[in-house]
Formats: sequence, C-alpha cells, structure tokens
Amino acid sequence: MLFGAHVSIAGGIDKAPERAAAIGCEVFQIFSRSPQGGHVAPITDELVGQMRENMRMYDQKEFYIHTPYILNLASAEKRIVENSVRMIRDELQRGSALGAKYVMTHLGSAKDSDAESAKKAVAENLKRILDAEHDTELLMEISAGAGAIVGSTFEDMAYFIDALKGYRLGVCLDTAHMFASGYDIRDPESVKKTFDLFDQIVGMSHLKMFHANDSQIGLGEKKDRHEHIGEGKIGLRGFEALIAEPRLQKFSFICETEHDKVADDIALLKDLRSKCSVQ
Repeated sequence: MLFGAHVSIAGGIDKAPERAAAIGCEVFQIFSRSPQGGHVAPITDELVGQMRENMRMYDQKEFYIHTPYILNLASAEKRIVENSVRMIRDELQRGSALGAKYVMTHLGSAKDSDAESAKKAVAENLKRILDAEHDTELLMEISAGAGAIVGSTFEDMAYFIDALKGYRLGVCLDTAHMFASGYDIRDPESVKKTFDLFDQIVGMSHLKMFHANDSQIGLGEKKDRHEHIGEGKIGLRGFEALIAEPRLQKFSFICETEHDKVADDIALLKDLRSKCSVQ
C-alpha cells in the first residue's frame, strides 16, 4: 500500500518526481498536458531518460497520468467525441513512452441523450481507444454522479468491463466520488459491505488504484467536493477502515486535495498504515 498525491509538471514532466518526494510521496499522479487542453509538449527521448533517472533518484515507485478535464466520451457532438478519443489515445501513448503505470479518465456526461444510448456510445468509443497500440493500462475513474454523468455507479463500471472483455481496462475508485454517489465508507462495517458489493457487481480483480480524498458533502449528495483527509464527511475513521481492509492493502492511494496541506494528508495516511500494521 503506497501513498502519494497529484503534483505539478511546471517546468517539465521530469520535475514531477522531485516535487513528489518533497511532499512525502511514494507514488504520484500528473497531468501530462494542461487539464484544460491547449499546447502539448512533445515526449522526447531525452525527457524519457531524465524522467526514468529522476524516478530512481527520488525513490518514486510508480506514477500515473490523469486525462484532461475537457474530455467527454458520452457527448452527442461528434467533434467533442473525436477530440476526446484522440486525446485519450494520445495520453496512453505518452504514458507508455514515459513509463506511467496507468492513465485514468472520467467518461463524460450524457446531457443530450438517454443513459442507455450514452453507455453504448461510450463503450464503442472506449473500444476505439483501446484498439490503438499502447502499453499503459486505461482506468475508468468513478464520478460523483451529478447530472447526467456516465460512470458514477458500480453497475456502470461493470457494464463497460463486460462490454470490453479482453481489453486492459480497469477501475480507479475516488473515495470522495464514490461516497457522493452513495457508497458508504465511514466505518469498518460500511467498508466491508461496500467492497462486498463492488466484488459482486464489478469484481475486485478489476480494481487497480484509489484517489484518497475526504468529502465536503454528505453521503449520496452527488457533488464533487474534495476535503483534506479526516476533515470531511468520510472522516478519519473511514480512512482507517479503508487502510485496514485486507482486500485493499495492495493498492496505491493518490491524494487530490489542496496543495497547502497535501503533505499532511500523505503523512496522516502513512500513520494510519503504521497503526494498521500494513506493509
């Protein structure tokens, strides 16, 4: 069980390992480009070499890439869908070149179509993405469930896993998002029930990693509002229960909390890991 945070790539992607180490990360996450789109710096052989050297130098075990926020695989607009497919393919290729273990993405919002049609379209778009050559595995990140979001339930995750059997497609669970979507993780009993349910619907073999964020809003309120660990509605007891749950002890947890106290969040998670005697 390893802990880390999302870190900046200002000045170059190869600067991320040093920034990660400075706040106590064992693993970390980045955007490989602006989350709002725009100019994309090329991945050169020199950059790849420097990144690998810095990963070793700063003792970072793994890193992950989050796709830009502007993507929407569920859109009814062809231009948006084509840009989204192209960008995720590109991120998988960039991740493969850099050595990222996972690329994770939200699936999008079906504002202009019914839920079933949107899910079928997303599955087709994911297949187009996954048919392109890449080494890095793609993860679907669970969303908080606001509006017509696709991918906010375990059932949605299972639908896409089933539709894309034979492809390398996994799940990233964000603690704040899943809590906002109605999955309780505030105590040991709730954690056990929630992951029994996940195993039943999706299968634990498809779970690959976590985003560790407390939530400013309550259970099932379907809003995405991150809070520092132990300061939100999930609470410290919830994160201790997650860390103590035997089925979760092989996964990495990435904090996406405000940078002012993210080092404290990582330190707190490490303390809970020690308390629970987890390796």
